Amino acid sequence: MALVTPLLITLMFGTFEIGNYFYSEHVVATAVRDGARYASRRSFSDFPCGGAITPAVVTSTQNITRTGAIANGVQRLAGWTAANSVSVTFACDTTNASADNGIFKGLSGGVRVVTVAATVPYTSLFYRVGLSNADTLKLYAQSQAAVVGI
Repeated sequence: MALVTPLLITLMFGTFEIGNYFYSEHVVATAVRDGARYASRRSFSDFPCGGAITPAVVTSTQNITRTGAIANGVQRLAGWTAANSVSVTFACDTTNASADNGIFKGLSGGVRVVTVAATVPYTSLFYRVGLSNADTLKLYAQSQAAVVGI
């Protein structure tokens, strides 16, 4: 029992840590997907081809991604602060601009595709015990969606 117990405790806590890592990775991927979905439902005028995204759209998309609310939300993960990187970019895809039907017919500049990406430091489940790896281990997710102009 004295030989097996340390091994079993290490295995148990390692399992908890791996489970927490995969859960945190899932939360970041879901958050980025929510941010891209929110941004894709904005007006075409918020994403002018040859121009920049409206700053209010960038801020609200970053808030949706990080907190799940447009303003005054609680961060989805511990350590995911406003200083962490949530980028919102877009590109105009001209390869599908000549479609004969759909919501993109006659849209000048092409189809707008928004990309939301986040890099979040991973907070260990046992960071209070001295296993802090927030400086080395990062969670990264990216999602794209076509702007539908609703």
